[in-house]
Amino acid sequence: MCDARAQLRRHLDALRAAGVEFVPNRPLVLADPFADRRVALDLLAQEVAGCDRCPELYSTRTQTVFGVGPPSPEVCFVGEAPGYEEDRQGEPFVGPAGQLLNKIIVATGFRRDEVYICNTLKCRPPNNATPTDAQRANCRPYFERQLDLVAPKYIVCLGAVAVKHVLNTSQGITKLRGTWHEYRGIPVLCTFHPSYLLRDPTKKRDVWNDMQALLKRMGRPVPER
Repeated sequence: MCDARAQLRRHLDALRAAGVEFVPNRPLVLADPFADRRVALDLLAQEVAGCDRCPELYSTRTQTVFGVGPPSPEVCFVGEAPGYEEDRQGEPFVGPAGQLLNKIIVATGFRRDEVYICNTLKCRPPNNATPTDAQRANCRPYFERQLDLVAPKYIVCLGAVAVKHVLNTSQGITKLRGTWHEYRGIPVLCTFHPSYLLRDPTKKRDVWNDMQALLKRMGRPVPER
């Protein structure tokens, strides 16, 4: 702060020495350090919107669902694929599972707009079917580029399909929960998908334990429930 004030004082002295007696009072506009990354994400989203690699998805989707949130977030939540409401609104996790995810995010001390949220697939499979290996393979290059641009400090995989896609593993989520994993140097935590919690609320305690592990790894306080 002292350096900034000294620089401002020197700047004003220089203006005064040059004969400038009046400087308009304009708000300070700070440059966006992630402007280039935002543009790249927008361009990638446009590319995804025109994708026709999976005819069965391209022909039935309302629109693609890319992702929401800031670049370089603390946490990125990764789900499986868009559902009915996501396909309709064009935003991930806006249906009943999304409402529960919002509660989980708030419980950890974040706001939804502070984290990044996306799915491994960008199109809704018909009847919300589990994505096929071919569909995941077709979408993986987009997903990898998206994560590279977003560059989160931590990734939370929501559900078995997201785990399989992010970690490229055949192990089940129950075996992968409770330990940390890694994606291209980024720590990865695996937990149950919110839609699973809607079917089995008894698993909410397990997810809260996972969120506590995330916060402790991040060095953040654990809010009281």
